[in-house]
Amino acid sequence: MTDYDYTEMAAQLDRYADVPDEVLNDVVSRDGLCFWAFDRADMPRLSGDDPPDRELAFRLCARCPVIDECRELELRTAGPDTVGVWGALPDTDRRALYPVWLARREGGEAR
Repeated sequence: MTDYDYTEMAAQLDRYADVPDEVLNDVVSRDGLCFWAFDRADMPRLSGDDPPDRELAFRLCARCPVIDECRELELRTAGPDTVGVWGALPDTDRRALYPVWLARREGGEAR
């Protein structure tokens, strides 16, 4: 599996910059597949190994209609302390995305 383009990924999330946390939370909780399509107790555990975790995240979130909203919400609420799978990414990838996303939000890179 190839590395992600975190700059492009962060830019894609810019459209959610002005959406309130409560709205994102409502959308993700209502429409996120992991909230209604899976019994959370039966979800597989992350191994801590990057390629298998990427594959697991991809499979868990396949066809979810709110991947970007979920990713945005997790970056806002957990930031560098993120764990688990959110927005079709394992925590290692979200931790790498976070500083790029944060720099865009703080004006470090033009939208």
